[in-house]
Amino acid sequence: MSLRINDIAPDFTAETTQGTIKFHEWIGDGWAILFSHPKNFTPVCTTELGTMAGLEGEFKKRNVKIIGISVDPVESHGKWQDDIKTATGHSVKYPLIGDRDLKVAKLYDMLPGGAGETSEGRTPADNATVRSVYVIGPDKKIKLVLTYPMTTGRNFDEILRAVDSMQLTAKHQVATPANWKQGEDVIITAAVSNEDAIKRFGAYETILPYLRKTKQPSA
Repeated sequence: MSLRINDIAPDFTAETTQGTIKFHEWIGDGWAILFSHPKNFTPVCTTELGTMAGLEGEFKKRNVKIIGISVDPVESHGKWQDDIKTATGHSVKYPLIGDRDLKVAKLYDMLPGGAGETSEGRTPADNATVRSVYVIGPDKKIKLVLTYPMTTGRNFDEILRAVDSMQLTAKHQVATPANWKQGEDVIITAAVSNEDAIKRFGAYETILPYLRKTKQPSA
């Protein structure tokens, strides 16, 4: 069964580079990003894990935890972390899940049920669909899903931008337009009347009857 936005993120217990975790318990009362990789020691994923390590401070400011998962055992993650530091200059301090039995990859619909029961002997091509990003809210519901091909590195600045949007729109009755960045004007949702919009946001601009823009609300 495929996972969709607003579904509860499946809970699981797994071994990681920082010990055994229970996923929902590990998330706690904040946000989380689970991002997956088809195999250790692959070039694109090496750059991705290093990039996320460099951005971890920005995510922490937003109360977002990061956790990676690779369809390989935990034992090999340590050697890969050394390569990531060499390639990117960043040390991976967030946990990496070892998914030796493919349990989490299947649970999150990244591999079919018939994929087998072990990562042994599987090539990156066998695991090509294990290239997803899940953003999960404090309510443990999936807020965003992205899946990339193996040859296209993920843009984690975009994930950060999306988190800014989701956290803002969770607090206020606004939406963010295309290419929105922190501090730019936002869209007033249809649930807010013109009269209420003035009370909530002050002045606003009507572009179309269904498209009203206003300054970004403060936190």
